[in-house]
Amino acid sequence: MLLTLSIRNVVLIERLDLSFKPGLCVLTGETGAGKSILLDALGLALGARVDPALIRGGPADEAAAVSAAFEIPPHHDAISVMEDHGLAPPGAGEPLILRRTVGTDGRSRGFVNEQPANAQLLRSIGETLVEIVGQFASHDLAEKAIHRSVLDRYGGLDEERNRVSGAWRAWRAAETALAQALAEAEAAAREEESLRHTLEELDTFGPREGEEDSLATARHRLRHAERLGETLSEALAEMTGNKGVEPGLARAHRVLARRTDIAGGMFDDTLEALDRAAAEAAEARAAIEQCAGELQADPGRLDSVEERLFALRALARKHGVAPDALTGFREETARKLAAIEETENSLSELRARTEAARVEYEGAAAALAAARRAAAKRLDAAVNAELEPLRLGTARFETEVDPLDERDWGPSGTERVTFVASTNPDTPAGPISRIASGGELSRFMLALKVVLAGASPVPTLVFDEVDAGIGGATSTAVGQRLRRLGEALQVLVVTHSPQVAALGGAHWRVRKREMRNRGGKETRTVVDELDRDTRREEIARMLAGMTVTDEARAAADSLIAGEIP
Repeated sequence: MLLTLSIRNVVLIERLDLSFKPGLCVLTGETGAGKSILLDALGLALGARVDPALIRGGPADEAAAVSAAFEIPPHHDAISVMEDHGLAPPGAGEPLILRRTVGTDGRSRGFVNEQPANAQLLRSIGETLVEIVGQFASHDLAEKAIHRSVLDRYGGLDEERNRVSGAWRAWRAAETALAQALAEAEAAAREEESLRHTLEELDTFGPREGEEDSLATARHRLRHAERLGETLSEALAEMTGNKGVEPGLARAHRVLARRTDIAGGMFDDTLEALDRAAAEAAEARAAIEQCAGELQADPGRLDSVEERLFALRALARKHGVAPDALTGFREETARKLAAIEETENSLSELRARTEAARVEYEGAAAALAAARRAAAKRLDAAVNAELEPLRLGTARFETEVDPLDERDWGPSGTERVTFVASTNPDTPAGPISRIASGGELSRFMLALKVVLAGASPVPTLVFDEVDAGIGGATSTAVGQRLRRLGEALQVLVVTHSPQVAALGGAHWRVRKREMRNRGGKETRTVVDELDRDTRREEIARMLAGMTVTDEARAAADSLIAGEIP
């Protein structure tokens, strides 16, 4: 609820500090005394558009400033708004303070608990704290966009609505996954023929990992086969000729072997070494012969090696990969084809999942729609019961719950909710804002607010002359309903009705007063909180006019005592 309102340099107000109470609070005063200034100042703190005319005339450096302090419960919507914008919420037991300053150039600065905030953020927070209902104001309940959520709050349908919202998100997610899979399947189908051709080509060619290096090495050797053959022949001759390695080793072995009988074992190690050398020499000769054989085995091998090497490189260039990556590319191509073949199974599963999500959503939405229709009947009965005492006896309020086209379904359900009214029996029902006059609209709003008080997320309601154009018993009925509202919410009422004022739990009088300053006289708006005696005098003035009589005071006493209906 609104705890305090501090105003500096706003039109006729130089300095004003007000402390408010719970329940029904009334503000009275003669026309032009400045009651609307208080609401305009409160609006500034709540993020309303700046009107330069609100700045009080004075020194060039004198700025307007308004500060409003609120008491809010834990987990209030204002805390969520603050946290969403990176602002620290008030601690436990601390007030939430909205402050706005406006310079003489019309520029404003906003603060939330002394944390900088722009006007839009002030407005977003303010909408969770205060609702102003005026005869010519834009009433929230006259706006179709919120009728559905208002009905849901009245009917206590949070659980049903959350279930619908969750089912909607699941359905949308399933549809998105299906659409993505279909797009991928379509793209893959266009690619399938190319993939099959590529796989066939790769399988026919049969590239092997490391094949390029192997072929390049073979090509290099084969291109130099003649010179390499000559070299191998020469090496072989050196090993096997009369003066070659192998004959020399054999001769040395024979010479030593003839004298082993007298050597006494001296030649044993040497003979073993000669045997090993002979074996190694034989192995080397065999290797030379093998190399020579490879060079001479297939005279056309160079052509086949080059053809394979060039084809391998061309295939790699065609597919944009390195030759050694062709085997991996082949595996990836095979995987893509396998995925295409499995696509239909995946699509069937996704279609089934999407259909199941749709059925879940439709079931939850149907349950919510039924609950809304039941809540609408209760709301209509409750509001219509409030209309006759408010001099709207021929009027009828109705909550229409109509199905939406499927393209308009959403997380809030499958129907629209519209509050309509008829002010005369022969007048067709229509939007409240079009059917009702300014005074009727305010009373419709009052009836709705009384019925919806328990479901209202906004703790403070401000009514600006909701009793305009009525009097007598109707004014009393308005006051009684405002007082009932005050049992659930904090209600601030600007009124000219003594019947309404008499029902307030707290009463402030707004008046003008001439004050002297260094430049002469100056008119300022002042606000006085009234006690029992001054309240009686103010209500008597409202009854009698300029001259307050004893009869008017007696009538005021009767109103305050509740003796005059």
